[in-house]
Amino acid sequence: MDKVFISQLHVDTIIGVYDFEKETKQSLYFDIEMLCDIKPAAQSDDINLALDYAQVSERVIAHTTAKPVELLETLVEQLTAIILAEFNTSEVTIKVSKPAAVTQAQTVGVQITRKKALG
Repeated sequence: MDKVFISQLHVDTIIGVYDFEKETKQSLYFDIEMLCDIKPAAQSDDINLALDYAQVSERVIAHTTAKPVELLETLVEQLTAIILAEFNTSEVTIKVSKPAAVTQAQTVGVQITRKKALG
């Protein structure tokens, strides 16, 4: 399997458990890896046969900013489900970083990998 990736996709959004987090947008950074077969797109030079990282990026941004959630865990579960359902990938890994969450840390975050259900 080949891999299409997006690195450090920046999205400003409302996310967090605490009241002060619900008042101001925070920066999130997404690293996304998607497994797919790039051969059909490569052989035809046809974007319609590719896993279009621009469309994936737009979808992640739209979902992340549409309806605030409290937990990064909730957000990445939602995003992996969307990507698996809407794009031609059999497996997706998303790492999301929230740099402002812990003052003493450069960043904190969550990373998950999900596979498309067989059948």
